[in-house]
Amino acid sequence: MQVVARPIGLIVKYIYKLLSVADNNVISAYALAIIVSSLILKFVLLPLTRKQTQSMKAMQELNPEIAKLKEKYKNDSETLNRKTMELYKEYNVNPAGGCLPLLIQFPIMIGFFYVLRDPVQYIFGDQATFDAINKSFLWIKDLGYAANAVLPSGDINGIGLGMELPFIGAAVPVLAIIAGVTTYFSSKMTTAQSPAGGSDQQRATQNTMTIMMPFMIFFFALNFPAGLTLYWAISNGFQMAQQYIALHNGKKVLEVKSK
Repeated sequence: MQVVARPIGLIVKYIYKLLSVADNNVISAYALAIIVSSLILKFVLLPLTRKQTQSMKAMQELNPEIAKLKEKYKNDSETLNRKTMELYKEYNVNPAGGCLPLLIQFPIMIGFFYVLRDPVQYIFGDQATFDAINKSFLWIKDLGYAANAVLPSGDINGIGLGMELPFIGAAVPVLAIIAGVTTYFSSKMTTAQSPAGGSDQQRATQNTMTIMMPFMIFFFALNFPAGLTLYWAISNGFQMAQQYIALHNGKKVLEVKSK
C-alpha cells in the first residue's frame, strides 16, 4: 500500500507548505491541509463516483419494475431471476456497475488512511518536525492524538473532539460522533437505492451493515489520530452532497416503461 500512500503523503506535504502562511490557533495549516487534500482527492475521483452514482440511480428507477416482478413471481425464484436479468438487459443496466468504480477508489482511500495514521513517515519525515507544528482545529488541541485522549477536567477534550457535558463533566467525542453519524446517513443513502429484487437475506445484511458501520467508525475514531477522523467526516460530507445532487436533480437516467 506504500506505493499509493507515498504519493498521497507528498501531496499533503506540499499543500501543508502552501497553507503554512495561514496557520493560526483556531485552524492550523495541518488541519487545512487535511481538509483541502480530502476535497482534492474527492474531485480527482469524481468521474468514478459519478459513474457509481449513475448506476445507483438507474437501479433506483428500475426498482418499481423489479418490485412488480418480485410480487408476480414470488413463488418461482428461478423465473424471477431470469425476468430480472432480462429487465437489466433490456435497459442495459449492470447491477454490479457501481462496484468497479468503488474497487478502484478503495486503494486510494486506504492510502490516505495510511498517510494520516502515520503522518511522521509519509508527510513530515521525522518525529521532531511533526511534534513542533501546530495541529489545532477549532476545539481540538492536537489532531495527532487519538480521540479518547481526554485532558484533565476543566479543559476541552484535546482530541476527543468535544467539550465537557454540563453538570456531568464527561468529555464528548464530537468529531467521532460526526464521523459515525455521517457514515450512517451516507450508507443509508446508498442502500436506499439498492434494487428492490434483492432477497430478504441481502436486505437484512444491508440493514445490519448500515447500523453497524457507524458504530465501528465511531470506535475506530476513538483510537486513531483525529486528523484521520477529520478526513473521514469531510469525505462523508462530500459524498452525501454529491449523492443527493445526483439522485435528486430531476433528470432520468432511463426511460422506464411500466409493464
